[in-house]
Amino acid sequence: MSVFERSETDEFARGARALVIYPELPGRASVGPEARLAEAEGLALAIGLNVVQKKHFRVRSPRAVTLLGGGQVEEIAQIGRDLEIDLLIVDASLTAIQQRNLEERTGLKTIDRTGLILEIFGERAATAEGRLQVELAHLDYQAGRLVRSWTHLERQRGGFGFLGGPGETQIEADRRMIRDRMARLRRELEEVKRTRSLHRARRKRAPWPVIALVGYTNAGKSTLFNSLTRATVLAEDMLFATLDPTMREISLPGVEKAILSDTVGFVSDLPTQLVAAFRATLEEVISADIIVHVRDISHSETDAQRDDVLQILRDLGVLDGDDAANQPRMLEVWNKIDLLDAEKREDLSALARRHDDVLMISAQTGEGVDAFKAHLSALIAKGNLVRSVRLKVSDGAALAWLHARGTINSQIVDEDLVTVEASLSRQLWGQFDKQFAQIEA
Repeated sequence: MSVFERSETDEFARGARALVIYPELPGRASVGPEARLAEAEGLALAIGLNVVQKKHFRVRSPRAVTLLGGGQVEEIAQIGRDLEIDLLIVDASLTAIQQRNLEERTGLKTIDRTGLILEIFGERAATAEGRLQVELAHLDYQAGRLVRSWTHLERQRGGFGFLGGPGETQIEADRRMIRDRMARLRRELEEVKRTRSLHRARRKRAPWPVIALVGYTNAGKSTLFNSLTRATVLAEDMLFATLDPTMREISLPGVEKAILSDTVGFVSDLPTQLVAAFRATLEEVISADIIVHVRDISHSETDAQRDDVLQILRDLGVLDGDDAANQPRMLEVWNKIDLLDAEKREDLSALARRHDDVLMISAQTGEGVDAFKAHLSALIAKGNLVRSVRLKVSDGAALAWLHARGTINSQIVDEDLVTVEASLSRQLWGQFDKQFAQIEA
């Protein structure tokens, strides 16, 4: 089988019986084991696997050979036999050797957290760019697993020039093919990146602010995006429902136009291959004027999820503690308040009122969304320039233009003149001056 066609789970149809385990390693427990197992189950369900059982193992001393202890490995093997398990999902990163040894000792096809997330991304990527990014990440992941994945690769084959010299092993040839393919993918993604940069440059010249939604996967970003834009982006109670970035125009009070971007959801321990591969996509976040961090405030691990999102933003260079002045403005939105009980909701409301950059909403019911839009308008207006202009009463077109695109602070009529104090972005004032050059400022 071609090295570029093989998938980690292609031997199993949707509905395959899976055992999910979470090995809790020393010093790495940012969230509780129950929450981590629930998330791993959600990842498995996202590609149609049937999770038969979940189990938490505390690993005091990770083994280089199998990660888990010998007794734990035997327990997994027994569960696999008793429950007729097809697939073992290990919610941790495995080396190629650990993966191979677990398969041999448990008799179960094994996939780790990175491989599972890559499978989901491979299934969900809808655009050409998304597919390029996923393939690059998948090849990077598989490059170190050729020994485990392709048992036929150790045989020798004669070379014909274009496939390598005489005596080159199949594994060496496939590794070279992977390197060549990855180099081509990177060149194609660089072209995509240049195109995106041109689009961003055009948007910067236009007077429209860019607002990026970020957050943990399944926090409700796409539901909020659809509510604000009347779009139909896939919004399901499912991890990684959105992969490819989506941008739409939105209307905000006192703002002529703004661009809203929906991005891939973050997740704890996001594979390094995906962080690198999706950097071009996430540059939409880096270049945004305002970042809206959407949180599922009803989730039991919402604080840990917030920390994971902020850490990824730091890894991407979006947040820099040493350069706060040049960072995008950030707003935190506590979503899914409709799922809170009355007491919890009151406690959180009191907490949110103590912060200027925190709002509570339900994207599902629409509660708080209008207040959120007004807050976005106020944030955008903070960078506006306030000017007074004098118009003739007959200059109705100019007065209507100002009312449609800016915030009118005051309007005084004196006989046949109108003095207007308005707040607009510098770009919009430039448009006004060009379009209504005859107006006295």
